[in-house]
Amino acid sequence: MLPAWPGGRRREVTRRPPATPGWRTGAAACGRRRLPLPARAAYPGRRIRKEEAAMARIGFVGLGNMGGPMARNLVRAGHAVTGFDIVPETLARAAAAGVAAAVSAAEAARGAEFVITMLPAGEQVREAWLGAGGMAAASDPGAVLVDCSTIDVATARAVAAAVGRPMLDAPVSGGVMGAEAATLTFMVGGPAEAFARAEPILKAMGRNVLHCGEAGAGQAAKTCNNMVLAATMIVTCEAFVLAEKLGLSHQALFDVMSRSSGQSWSLTTYCPVPGPVPGSPANRDYRPGFAAALMAKDLGLAQEAARAAGVETPLGAQALALYRRFVEQGGAEADFSGIIRMLRGGG
Repeated sequence: MLPAWPGGRRREVTRRPPATPGWRTGAAACGRRRLPLPARAAYPGRRIRKEEAAMARIGFVGLGNMGGPMARNLVRAGHAVTGFDIVPETLARAAAAGVAAAVSAAEAARGAEFVITMLPAGEQVREAWLGAGGMAAASDPGAVLVDCSTIDVATARAVAAAVGRPMLDAPVSGGVMGAEAATLTFMVGGPAEAFARAEPILKAMGRNVLHCGEAGAGQAAKTCNNMVLAATMIVTCEAFVLAEKLGLSHQALFDVMSRSSGQSWSLTTYCPVPGPVPGSPANRDYRPGFAAALMAKDLGLAQEAARAAGVETPLGAQALALYRRFVEQGGAEADFSGIIRMLRGGG
């Protein structure tokens, strides 16, 4: 018997033919591009995104703790990546992961549709694009240039104005763990058209890609975000130290704060004491993560921006003073959540 609609009319039932072996059903049956199962098996646990279907030629300069895993994720997404780093061992590690090794930054940029840098500071960014690195001149006129370094807003805007190509400043949040897992957040400044072209590339390396405005807006967003992060981490550490002295367990305080108005990312994702959040650096003796020296650098950029804008940020200034003290006492290479050791009085 065929099932009937209300009112007695019979409806015809169309039965779906058996799925072809080796092909996805479900989303594929709705008109989306179907991918063979082996393509998924190549990257276990990783969802294949529609945006990654088209291979791009990408130049990547700066293959260290952050840039290395970011470049590897681009390779895993099917892109052709040519990379360069001034440290031979770092370049060799990237080459072992499928990145084609270039002999210079300019060679990495030549012929690429997208050129990405991840460098330590504004001085290196300016030199790579406009100075001896020669990347802007070597890049194709139609290429999109992307700087993922965390630098000062003024330098980001000056370089973007001078390169003669569409350029995005796209600093990231998420640290080394986010770079490894391709879960970074990109804060992007620059032309909307360039952002639209680069967005699929950035999504191969991150979970959130946010266009914040014109040139320099990405750096401005990163500066403000990290100032808040530093302050909330410090006060979260202070709360745990106080709780210890008052006889309250770490877990008890976490259970209360994570369900109350004291909740924050510094607590629930990056808890500065071992136990409550197993994945936080506190469970690995504060191996980074995001090094305290880098947090001090970012806080310095925030204070530089605040002075230039005529804005008072007293908590941001105090956070910078505390992180500089932690770095001077030997905490430079520790995760920034390791400042709890200094706040306990143990250095």
